[in-house]
Amino acid sequence: MARRADAARNAGLLLAAARELFDEHGPEVALDEVARRAGVGNATLYRHFPTRGDLLVAVYADEVDALCARGAALLDAPVAVEALFGWLDGFVVHVATKRDLALAGTAGAAGRRTALFGRWHEAMRVTAGRLLERARGEGGVRAEVSVEDLLALASAVAVAGHGPDHARDLLALMRHGLTDPCEPHHGGSHHGGPNHAVSGHAVSGHDGADRGTSASGRDGSSQSGSAQGGSGGGGA
Repeated sequence: MARRADAARNAGLLLAAARELFDEHGPEVALDEVARRAGVGNATLYRHFPTRGDLLVAVYADEVDALCARGAALLDAPVAVEALFGWLDGFVVHVATKRDLALAGTAGAAGRRTALFGRWHEAMRVTAGRLLERARGEGGVRAEVSVEDLLALASAVAVAGHGPDHARDLLALMRHGLTDPCEPHHGGSHHGGPNHAVSGHAVSGHDGADRGTSASGRDGSSQSGSAQGGSGGGGA
């Protein structure tokens, strides 16, 4: 039991250290530095995460587990449409800033990428679907909007945006279109205003279509994410 607890603690330390370093330096940071920051030896690092890809996937999955957990918590929020777009704000920032981890972690492994992105997409679709259903039920979102449409648009916004702030601006335009198409939009994005084109693909689980991601689930035990077919509406 003590050994198991130590192993879980070390894995947590490694994930936290890797998350910080990937944010600071990108996915190519030296793994020795990850072990140093976590306060463990290299042998411990490689025992938990035999390859860089394993560590990248685990960090990305952990990030999206948290995003999906936030979605579940928002089901209790008093205003459903605010809960939905509050969650989508986190989603587009996640895709805009974290998708490179998932792509780097599955590089050169098309079959693995497709499987992981598929699991991640499904978990993210379920999370978004619950929030959307509640918002539609309260009349906060147009009835014809599907979860696939919602995630496809949000993924495109994340990929088209010039960083998280611009992605948020584009999300505000998207919200206007999905909630009240008759009311004119005031203000615009920092990069071109309301007519700025929203384009680009979200990550798909297939090589050649990889551009955005959202996900969750470990290598073989996924739990959250998005990634197929323009992320099927998600990023992976």
